[in-house]
Amino acid sequence: MPTERLILRFFATVSLCLVAAIGQAQENRKRQPNVLFIAVDDLACSLSCYGDLIAKTPHIDRLAATGVRFDRAYNQLPLCNPTRASVMTGLRPDTIKVYDLDRHFRDEVPDVVTLSQAFQQAGYFAARVGKIYHYNVPASIGTDGFDDPPSWNQTINPKGRDKTDEAMVFNAEPHRKISGALSWLAADGEDEEQTDGMIASEAIKLMRAKKNEPFFLGVGFFRPHTPYVAPKKYFDMYPVDELRLPYAPPGDRDDIPPAAFAHNCPVPNYSLDQPTLLKATQAYYACVSFVDAQVGRLLEALDELQLADDTIVVFWSDHGYHLGEHNGVWQKRTLFEQGARAPLIIRAAGRSGNGTSCPRVVEFVDIYPTLTELAGIQSPPGLEGRSLLPLIKDPIAAWDGFAVTQVLRPADNRLATQVMGCSIRTERWRFTEWGEGKNGVELYDHHADPMEFNNLAETPSPQVQVTIDRLRPMLRQRASGKIPTVPVNPARL
Repeated sequence: MPTERLILRFFATVSLCLVAAIGQAQENRKRQPNVLFIAVDDLACSLSCYGDLIAKTPHIDRLAATGVRFDRAYNQLPLCNPTRASVMTGLRPDTIKVYDLDRHFRDEVPDVVTLSQAFQQAGYFAARVGKIYHYNVPASIGTDGFDDPPSWNQTINPKGRDKTDEAMVFNAEPHRKISGALSWLAADGEDEEQTDGMIASEAIKLMRAKKNEPFFLGVGFFRPHTPYVAPKKYFDMYPVDELRLPYAPPGDRDDIPPAAFAHNCPVPNYSLDQPTLLKATQAYYACVSFVDAQVGRLLEALDELQLADDTIVVFWSDHGYHLGEHNGVWQKRTLFEQGARAPLIIRAAGRSGNGTSCPRVVEFVDIYPTLTELAGIQSPPGLEGRSLLPLIKDPIAAWDGFAVTQVLRPADNRLATQVMGCSIRTERWRFTEWGEGKNGVELYDHHADPMEFNNLAETPSPQVQVTIDRLRPMLRQRASGKIPTVPVNPARL
């Protein structure tokens, strides 16, 4: 009998230990923060929280007020496929050799562990709804586009009435496809009928389904990419007679190298008249507010599901965007401030920097190591950014950051051969070289000239030359300036 009691006590103790261990494991698992990774296509810093006096973006503003808004965040290449590949791999364009819309990063780095893969390896469920990697907008809405299957456990590709209503889109430049032209539609129907509205709905369904396990959820909105399509009510928020085109002084382009202007927008304002340009501006801002409403739905779902305190929220756009600056630059593909800079907001519950803006210069390759450190998971070796956690704790902490952005130009009637442009942004300066300087050099002093109107490098003083000589080797640390040796499709740059 004593032996039986000892045996029973032994098994009872083991059982209690197992129960405790399982409970502790479940508690540890529960404490792993989720990640809501929100990407927006072609969104400049055209948000109220970034100081835009036109934009009506209350939901993104609320996110910024409860997280850290990075005021000087810069992408690595202002074109959809390269910048998204860079963010998701944590590697620069010269490492992954992606410069156009056709090349996949795994052609160069086949075994790279992407950001969402790193979370999968840590036990997370990783899913994508909408556009995280490159899609050909809008033709591929509803398909995987140029995706990376190892990055996801599940993908969802909604397809809304913006695709079926394409014939109704107004195209101000009929010789171009609507995806690359100034084109728009004030749509009938409700938000949830549009692809981006459906993306928000599907993402909320996934959050509900996975609320009891850690998830990495990529939610990629298509707008405000052209064609600018949003329900009519968002157009009504921006009366055309209250809009203006950006100011630039007469002769602003005289000291800017031809290569600085994108090959798809070599003529100021596409030679369109002012009323048409103002309608395009209205349509762009309508899409910004439409996307803002969908972001609001995601944030409300986090609150409703009681996940807000357990979820890291990242909001970013793949690159900046022009709305007529420098006397008529539109869309992307430039190394000006408006093309290289883009929104980045990170909210991690309980961090001391929440509610504060960060003025330090950071890069999009920093997003990957930041999220892995915030989540307490292991990063793969070789990432080319650095964690922003010190700035999330103290947004005005000392930070010796600088950012490098580059873009490849095809040969055309302005350029005899392909030309690589590379630009470095410090807290004060932007220095840019085209073709390693053979096709032009630019230097702008952001303390005195934040709109980059005065190119100091055209006739540099001795003091300016000292600055150029200091910045050039820093630029070369992160971008070679060389023409790629890998295949590049000139039609897709």
